Amino acid sequence: MILTFTNATLVCPVAGVSRGSLLVENGAIAATGDITVPTDARIIDLAGKMLAPALIDLGVFAVDRAACRFGGIARVGLMPDQSPVLDDPGIVRRAATSGKPDLWVHPIAAATRGLAGEDLGEMAINASAGARAVATGRSWIANAGTMRKVLAYAKGCGLAVITHAEDGGLSGGAAATEGETATRLGLPAAPAIAEALAIARDLMLAEETGSRLHFRQVTTAQGFDLIRAAKRRGVAVTCGITPAHLLLSDIAMSDFRTFAHLSPPLRAESDRQAALAAIKDGTIDVIASGHDPRGPEAKRLPFADSEPGMSGAETLLALSLGLVRDGLLPIERLFALLAANPARILGLEAGTLALGMPADLIVLDPETPWIIDADRMAARAGNTPFDGLPVQGKALRLFKGGAEIGAAAGG
Repeated sequence: MILTFTNATLVCPVAGVSRGSLLVENGAIAATGDITVPTDARIIDLAGKMLAPALIDLGVFAVDRAACRFGGIARVGLMPDQSPVLDDPGIVRRAATSGKPDLWVHPIAAATRGLAGEDLGEMAINASAGARAVATGRSWIANAGTMRKVLAYAKGCGLAVITHAEDGGLSGGAAATEGETATRLGLPAAPAIAEALAIARDLMLAEETGSRLHFRQVTTAQGFDLIRAAKRRGVAVTCGITPAHLLLSDIAMSDFRTFAHLSPPLRAESDRQAALAAIKDGTIDVIASGHDPRGPEAKRLPFADSEPGMSGAETLLALSLGLVRDGLLPIERLFALLAANPARILGLEAGTLALGMPADLIVLDPETPWIIDADRMAARAGNTPFDGLPVQGKALRLFKGGAEIGAAAGG
């Protein structure tokens, strides 16, 4: 099929924003700008609407095709915390096909067998089965010797290591960050320094081994300072964050709202402001949804007994667009955070509008208003701390490899 988008506002993380057309041939981008439209092309006139790379959501815990369709997500990096754990080539291979035909699923294999933090996983074999990185999962590897081996082995396999940044010795059993809110609510809490301690150790190991390291979520001022300093030294480190940690502080847990029970927990307002500064200065490389849908049986419990996690895939784009409206970054840089950088970390040729890239695209109206409604979300569970929030921006159409993915209910 030959497909041409005309009268488009093209948003590319590399080339910036421009007006023109985009040509798709054989599922890939064949030309952009002022082009001659082939006579046998199907033409879609966008009337000035934005055409951008589809989102690549790095670090989801569930394959949720309907939620991804609503959110403009064409690819996900699937965390190894599945049942069974992604630590076997057969399981990895099966996970890679689990989103077809609507969604590219890129498995992230377990760094250790069963995510137990002890014996190394079969990284080379799992990579040959389709794994694009390895990860420690929802938890931190306590044994520094094991983590050093993980980093060294992953480097030999050409894989990045994705890690959870919380020292388990401090954060174990905690449901909140130490501070006024946790004290007032009487919640088991851990100091925010648990994040910085984990980051400091893993950065030193990554620097010593020369490995690529990605912190899936960094959420504290001390953590960002450590990442900045490591980048200046040339350490191959990247980090991500979710919209929740950019837009909410621990005050959102008031009234024991379990939809705000997240991992890592929400932080103090000073840390949230530090996160916004880290977005602006380029310390943060990725904005991801942290998509981890939890049903009522996991959330309708006392706060400390509820399970952490949120449904974030279909709100990722709209919440992130608020950063553009607030002047923190231009929209082309937002799509670097949402598409190009996740692709680079996973070793994918995707995430931009460059020639030859797969035609994973969204038609975007950044001004479309809607209200986040947990009861109407397309996800398998609508546990969102943003329930009832008015937002702007929606992916009107989604294309995967040049083929349009059908609309999903939600919002």
